[in-house]
Amino acid sequence: MPTEAEVRPFTESDIGKTALSESFKIDLRTYTEEEKGELFATNLVRDWSMLTWKDVGKPYEVKTYAKVRKDWEKENQKSMPVHTSWQYFNKSFHEWFVKDVPEEMNAFNEELKKNFAAFRPAVVKEVLGKSMKLRLWNYIHRIEDGIWDPRGKRALFEGLHVSKPRILFLGAAEGYEAMQLAAMYPGGEIVMVDYDVFCRDGRFAEFPEHYPFLGENPVTGAPKVWYKNDFNITYLVEDIRNLPFGKEFDIVISVGMIEHFPDEQKPESIDWHRKFLKDGGYAILTTPRAQLKSKLYYQIMADVMNHTYRELMTIQQMGMYIYENGFDILRHGFIKVHNGIIARPR
Repeated sequence: MPTEAEVRPFTESDIGKTALSESFKIDLRTYTEEEKGELFATNLVRDWSMLTWKDVGKPYEVKTYAKVRKDWEKENQKSMPVHTSWQYFNKSFHEWFVKDVPEEMNAFNEELKKNFAAFRPAVVKEVLGKSMKLRLWNYIHRIEDGIWDPRGKRALFEGLHVSKPRILFLGAAEGYEAMQLAAMYPGGEIVMVDYDVFCRDGRFAEFPEHYPFLGENPVTGAPKVWYKNDFNITYLVEDIRNLPFGKEFDIVISVGMIEHFPDEQKPESIDWHRKFLKDGGYAILTTPRAQLKSKLYYQIMADVMNHTYRELMTIQQMGMYIYENGFDILRHGFIKVHNGIIARPR
């Protein structure tokens, strides 16, 4: 039975600290207004009604697919179904989140030494390729903290006028962002939805209980450290189109979802954020940024990441989709590797 210190290793006395675990970065640092501007680049578009697609261009489509997808399609002589592609992706991606990165890096180093000494160039090449992917993952997720990016996401999420909100997370995966919101706006309820059962039983179930979220103490308003088990969470395995809810949520959020839909399907995916939102509620959406390092990342990590249709967008492109589909954009900008928008239906 784990002790309290093992399950909840960080307290309010640790606010301001950052540290590395074997799999991820812990970041309990706050930020000043000046630092906020470095974490979250905002106010890039003054008037969305004045932008055109001619101005912003179309998103960058990632066309390098994972080998497992290409092999599946060759064997079955048809395109991999969308649901199947997500099942492959979620298991593949999750394997990297749970790695003991330093231990695996040491193992690769030992394997390289052994095969260099035995002059096995083919094996050395294979090990170097695997090692390069692990080192890239170590930098993006564990060192730069670009995937979870807690300080950037807190800067994006702050200032919402909600109390004890009901939060609906569409395509929730492990549910990180909804838990960060619940820490910042405590006392409410989270409903996570994904149609791949592995997201609930693998990605969410194995999300580390000792990971600390920096939020607010509802009694004092002071910063407070929260953990996964502090939150009121319901996880539904369901197709978003079949959800039984009406307009009953204060926040509807999706993270890295709408870029998986081609243009003819984007209006429906964006409308899901309106369908379940209370009057005066907030829609929060993010997409991966179109930048050189992101393009290189999806090339190098294709076998890990690229099982599904995927685009990389600028914040202007993302905003155009949301604005043209009936939302007013209240806040927009980009953080480390994602664009972020907070919007409200017109």
